[in-house]
Amino acid sequence: MISENNQKLKRTMPFKIAPIAMFIALALLVTPGSADSKTSGRPVRIVTLSFANGMSLNDVEKLVNREAAKGVDLIVLPETWTGRNPERLNGPTTKAMSALAKKHETYIVSPIYRIVGDTTFNSAILIDRSGSVSCVYDKVCPHPPEYLSKYEGLTLKNALTNLKCGSKAMVFETDFGKVGMAICFDIAFPELWQEMADQGAELVVWPSAYPGGLSLQAHAINHHYYIVAATHNGRANQNCPVVDITGELIIDEGIPDKKTSDVTIARFTLDLDRAIFTKDYNYLGKAHQIVLDHPGDVEIEKFMPHEAWFVLRAKRPGVSVQKLAKQYGLRQLRDSLNFARLEVDKRRGKKLNASLRNP
Repeated sequence: MISENNQKLKRTMPFKIAPIAMFIALALLVTPGSADSKTSGRPVRIVTLSFANGMSLNDVEKLVNREAAKGVDLIVLPETWTGRNPERLNGPTTKAMSALAKKHETYIVSPIYRIVGDTTFNSAILIDRSGSVSCVYDKVCPHPPEYLSKYEGLTLKNALTNLKCGSKAMVFETDFGKVGMAICFDIAFPELWQEMADQGAELVVWPSAYPGGLSLQAHAINHHYYIVAATHNGRANQNCPVVDITGELIIDEGIPDKKTSDVTIARFTLDLDRAIFTKDYNYLGKAHQIVLDHPGDVEIEKFMPHEAWFVLRAKRPGVSVQKLAKQYGLRQLRDSLNFARLEVDKRRGKKLNASLRNP
């Protein structure tokens, strides 16, 4: 029997294909399976907590402690969740989150306004499983109302006039993969997202005041990494959006699509081993061969005919489609595009940006 996924594929196939040939093509494209997506590949368990500024440190400690006790690899809190009162890195908020990260052996991303000397940064602080501060990302593109007392005809209160822009994209190594960080208004500046891709980000954490919508999905589909958001929970829906490497919003029972209370909690597992490839260069044929050579281990999870892409996924724990793809000579799509970009730069004798400015 043709699966539901195959039925969807059937509607995308050219109408002139004979029925028998169509059935063979569909059988090759997608191998049905009942893999547990929470254990196969390279799973990472994530919790995002969305709530408005104003919750006390004590209440947030209780919330994080409760959710971490259920088992998790990464907890993400919303942008500047402590409000407009800047703290030093060794202040009470980071100390409290560090203690919880160590207690539950989990990573925590805690965004705060951070004091450094006479200046302030909008920072996302990554705490590792040992409770140590592993990385500090400073928002590269603060929103003007954060630091201007007058903006678009409005007089703004509580502007942090000493707020400084960050200057560096951050991609950090964890024990489950490479994670990038961006904050809220950073969404409007593609250069940052490209740099995280160039540094090999597999997952981008995006604490924010709002859900981002299509702009967030555009970054995911352009760079083929997951994006996970934690917001201020001010909207009726999508306060915890999670975007797939295909650019599609992930629909999962653990990701609420509506505001559930003053705190919206999403709990889900992502497989960082899943990967996108172009069907060109006989890559799709090689992928079919991988499936044939490793029955029950790998599947072509999705074929994207309009983009000419496909997604490979491991079906069993301990199997890596990324390693198998390398063995069979397949580059991941992002690597293919980077290779092409370098080659055309060589051919024109300069990088694309420089060429467009000065042909």
